Amino acid sequence: MQQGIIETDALPPQDDAEPEYPPLLQQVRNNMLKFSHCVLVTRVGGFYELYFEHADEFAPLLNLKKAKRKALKGSKKPAVSMAGFPAYQLDRYLKILVQDLNKHVAISDEFLNDAPTRSKGELQYTRRVSRIVTPGTLIDEHFMDPWENNYLLSIHFDPEVLENEKGVKQSPGSSSVSSVLNLPRTEVGLAWIDLSSGDFLTQSTDIASLTSAVARIKPREIVLDTIFQEQNHSRIVSILQKDGHIITFQEPSEEPLTVKDWIPMLEDVVDDFYTVNFTPGEVAAGGSLLHYVKHQLLGSRTRLQAPVRHQAEEHMNIDKNSLRALEIRSTIRDGTYEGSLLHSLKKTVTKSGTRLLTQRLSAPSMSLSTINDRLDLVEEMIQYPQLRQDVVTLLEQTFDSLRLVTKFTYGRGDADDLMELSKTIITTSVILDTLRDHTTSRNAILVDPAMAITDDRRRQCMSTLHRRLDLAQSLELAQRIQHAIDEEGLSEYHRIQDEEANEMSDLAQDVLGREAGEEDLKDMPKRIQPKPHMITGSYKGATDGRDDVYIMNRDASSTLKRLHKTLDSLGDAKNKMEAKLRQKMGTESLVLKWTPNLAHIAHVKGKDVSRVTSRYPKSLSSSKTTRSFQIPEWAQLGAQMDETRFRIRTEEQRVLGELRYGVIRNLVKLRRNAAILDELDVACAFAILAVEKNFVRPILNAAPSHNIVGGRHPVVEAGLSEQGRKFAPNDCQLGDGERIWLITGPNMAGKSTYLRQNALISILAQTGSFVPAEYAEIGLVDKVFSRVGSADNLYQDQSTFMVEMLETAQILKEATSRSFVIMDEVGRGTTPEDGIAVGYACLHHLYHINQCRTLFATHFHALTDMTKNLEHLGCYCNDVLEEPDGKFSYVHRLRKGVNRESHALKVARVAGLPEDAITVAAQALKQLKGTTKGVAKAPTLP
Repeated sequence: MQQGIIETDALPPQDDAEPEYPPLLQQVRNNMLKFSHCVLVTRVGGFYELYFEHADEFAPLLNLKKAKRKALKGSKKPAVSMAGFPAYQLDRYLKILVQDLNKHVAISDEFLNDAPTRSKGELQYTRRVSRIVTPGTLIDEHFMDPWENNYLLSIHFDPEVLENEKGVKQSPGSSSVSSVLNLPRTEVGLAWIDLSSGDFLTQSTDIASLTSAVARIKPREIVLDTIFQEQNHSRIVSILQKDGHIITFQEPSEEPLTVKDWIPMLEDVVDDFYTVNFTPGEVAAGGSLLHYVKHQLLGSRTRLQAPVRHQAEEHMNIDKNSLRALEIRSTIRDGTYEGSLLHSLKKTVTKSGTRLLTQRLSAPSMSLSTINDRLDLVEEMIQYPQLRQDVVTLLEQTFDSLRLVTKFTYGRGDADDLMELSKTIITTSVILDTLRDHTTSRNAILVDPAMAITDDRRRQCMSTLHRRLDLAQSLELAQRIQHAIDEEGLSEYHRIQDEEANEMSDLAQDVLGREAGEEDLKDMPKRIQPKPHMITGSYKGATDGRDDVYIMNRDASSTLKRLHKTLDSLGDAKNKMEAKLRQKMGTESLVLKWTPNLAHIAHVKGKDVSRVTSRYPKSLSSSKTTRSFQIPEWAQLGAQMDETRFRIRTEEQRVLGELRYGVIRNLVKLRRNAAILDELDVACAFAILAVEKNFVRPILNAAPSHNIVGGRHPVVEAGLSEQGRKFAPNDCQLGDGERIWLITGPNMAGKSTYLRQNALISILAQTGSFVPAEYAEIGLVDKVFSRVGSADNLYQDQSTFMVEMLETAQILKEATSRSFVIMDEVGRGTTPEDGIAVGYACLHHLYHINQCRTLFATHFHALTDMTKNLEHLGCYCNDVLEEPDGKFSYVHRLRKGVNRESHALKVARVAGLPEDAITVAAQALKQLKGTTKGVAKAPTLP
C-alpha cells in the first residue's frame, strides 16, 4: 500500500452560518422575491397562508387573525408573521385581493416530491407558483360577475408620435388639462379578451376616440408597455386612470409578435381567419395581450375563439360621456346597476344572454339588414306568445355553456361541469325541435298578400336560425356524459365534501391561533378540495369502514364494469368470511372492518372478547369491553379490495379525461350553439318588454331624420309606473326641415328627460329592440353625443365649466352629419354673457359645420332671438299651468314657440327655501327685468 500523504482536493470550508429560514419559509421567501409584484398565498396542508410582510399588510384587510412563528428553533432572528384561511375559502379571499383591492395574487401550490428527493432530507412537498390571478385574467372563479364580461385589454400606439408633435406642446393649457383632444390623431391598436368565455376581439381607432372605445369595452384591467411609466409618456396613463381604469405595465416581448404567433393559442379549435385584415396596431396589441396572458397563466394552455375585428363603422359610437349621462349601464348619481337602462330592459333569463344584451346596448348596429333581422325575430316572438313562452322556459333550464366549455380548455372542468353542459346540449336539442315545429306550422299557413314581404322575411329569419344550430356530435357527447356520470353519486360526493369543509372551518381558527407551522398541520385533512381533474375517495362508516361514493356509473366503461363486479365478489367473500368466523368462534359481535390507524382488523365486544383470546392472543387495541386483532386472511382480502378500489378510481379518472377531450373536440360547435341561445334569449327579452311596456317596431332607414310620435323615456316611465303615475309622451321630428330644436321652458318641466329619451330611442332601435313610442321612423345614427350634467373634477384641477367645455369640444370636433346630439344648458357654469356667447357658438357650429340632428335645451332665452334667421332650426318649449290659488303644475308636452319664464322661484319654494328669501329673490328678479333693455342680436360672424 502506498504510504505518505494522500493527494486530494481539500474539503470546502464548513459554513457555520445559521440558515436563514427553515425549508418551508425559505420556499415562501424565494417565491416572494421571484414574484415581487404579487401577493403570495401558499398552500400548506388544508390551508392557504400568507407570510412575512404580506401577512402584516393583508391580514387586517382580509380580517384574518395574525400569528407569529419563530424563524428557527433557538434562532435570534425575529419571529415571522403569518396568517391563513382554509383552502376551500380561496375564492372568497381572492375576491377581496383581486377584485376589491386590485392586487395581483400568486398562488403557490403543493407538489409532492418523489421518494428519492424526500430521502435526501427534502420536504414532502415543493411549493411553486402555479398561477397568477389579476383582475383581467379570471377564468372560472366563483366571485366573477356572471352577468358581465371580464375583459383584459391591451392598448398599443407609438408614444414617440405623441411627444414629437409640436402642436401638442404649444396647445394652450395642454399640460394641465387631461384631454385626448390635445393629442395628435395617431393610430391606436386595441385587443381584448375574456379568458372565461374565450372571446378575442381587436379594433383600430385613434387617440381622440380612445377613451370612448375603452369605456364601451369596460375592461377590468388594461395592459400597457413599461415605456408609458416614464414621465415623458405618462399623459395617456393619467387620462385612463382618471376614468378609473386599472393599468398593469409589462416589459414588451423581445421580438414583436405577429399574427402567426397568435396561432398556438387558437390552434385545433378555430377555423382559419383572415390575417391580412388586422392593422399593425391591432397585431401589436394582440401580441402584447397574448404575451401577458401566457406569462400570467405560467404556460397553461388556452384556446381562444378566432379573433373578431370590431369595425367602428359597423356600430353606433356612444362616447364615454354619453354612456354615463344616458345611464346605459349604471346611474350617474351612485354608479349602481339599478335605475340604469340595462336594468329596465333586462328580461333575459340566462347569464350569457345578459352579457350579449350589454354588448349590443354599448355598441348598437349600423347595418340595416342586421337590425331588421333582429327586429324580425322579436316580432315573431311577439306574434307567437306560446313559442316565446316555450323558448324562455327551456332557456331557463340551460347553464352558462360559453364559460363552461372554456373551463375545459384550461383543464379545469369537473364532473359537475360535464353534467351541466350535457343538460344544456339536451335542452338545446329540445329548443331546436321547438323552432322546427314552429317553422313547419308557419309554412303551412297561407301568406297574406298584403303582408307578403314582411311575413316571408320573418319566416326566413326563423328557418335560418335553427339551421345554424349544429347538434349531431354535441348530442352524442351529451348522451355519453349522461351515461357515464352517476348524478346521485355526485350529489352524495358533494355532501361528504361539505361535511369535511365544515369540520375544517371549525378547526381553522384554533390552528392559526398558535404558532402554526407545517408540522402542526400533519394530522389535519390534507385535501378539502380535490386537485384539478382528480377524483378522490369519500368514506363513511359502514361494514369495513369504507363505503365509497363513486361518481361514475358502473357501466361507464367495460373496465369499470369488470372492476365493480370484482369488488362485489370480494365484498361477498368478505361477508362469507365474516359469517364463517362468527360461527367457528361463536362470536356474534365479530365484524371485519378498516380503520385509518389499524387498517384491516377484526373487532369484537362484550363476552366475545374472551372467546377470541385463545385463538388470537395478540391484540392491536383493547378496552374492558372491546378488542381489535388482526386476521391474516382478512388483511389479504382487504388489500385486494383496496387495490380494486384504486383501479376503479384510476379508470374513473380515465373516463373523465375522455369526456373532457370530447368537449375540446366539439368546442367550436358548442360555442356557436351557445351564441344562438344568447340571441334567442335577447329576442325573447325584447318581445316580453314590447308586450309589457307597449313598445312599437321602429322603421329604420339611411335618411338623416328622426320622426317620433308619442315618445317616452323607458326608465323614467317605469319609475313613474311603480308610483302609479303616468308618463307624458312627446313627439320629435328632426330632419331636412328642422335639424336642430332649441328648447326652452321652466325648470323641472322635463327638458332633460325629453333630450335623453330621444337619444335612447335611437340606441334601442339600432340595438334591435322595439321602442317606447306610438310610431318611430329613424335614420341610422353613427354617433350619439350627450352634454348633460357635469361636476367638478377637483383632483384634476378642473372646474364644472372646464369639464363642460371638454365634453362640448369633443362633440363639436367629432359629430358628423349622421350623428345625434343632445346638449343641455351649455354655458351655465359662467356669467350669463359668456354663457350666451358659448351657447350661440355651439349652435352656430352644429348648424353650419356638423349639420347633425340636435336637441339643444337652454335657459338663455336670448339664444332664440339670436338664431331666428337659421332656417333649419325650430324653437319649442314646455310650460307651467298656474291656478288662481297660486298652485301650479308642469305641462310636460312640448309646443312650438319660446317660453321666456324659467319659474326658478317656484322650484326654490318647493325645495324649501325660506319664504323671506323667496320674497327677496322676487323683488330682485323684478328689478333685473326692469333694467333689461332691448333684445339681444346675433353677432356678425365671418
